[in-house]
Amino acid sequence: MFSHVMIGTNDLEKAKAFYDKLLGTLGVEPAVVDRHRIFYRTKTGTFSVSKPIDGKPATPANGGTIGFLAKSQEEADAWHAAGIANGGTTCEEPPGVREGGVKMYLAYLRDPDGNKICALHRVPA
Repeated sequence: MFSHVMIGTNDLEKAKAFYDKLLGTLGVEPAVVDRHRIFYRTKTGTFSVSKPIDGKPATPANGGTIGFLAKSQEEADAWHAAGIANGGTTCEEPPGVREGGVKMYLAYLRDPDGNKICALHRVPA
């Protein structure tokens, strides 16, 4: 359904340093830089961070969350730890199992620009 997800940043170098470390825990290669944007390309889609084209400050989406698929609970924990170590802040509840029809292991962060992101691992039944 989705080809890509793009979020805004006010500091491209800081965003690249953060997401290179964070997404590296999920096996994603460091970003490719293209002018005012960075791209993380995988077989399942593209995640991008960009300075706003209109020149106005980037702001996080109120009520929005970007979710990244983790292969295991340990990978989600490594993702969360890398985020905290590289300028992110934890939000929501601590990483752990949530149940709502499907058992999931979730870890939430805010990136250095305030965007809400999550690592999700679907726990086998």
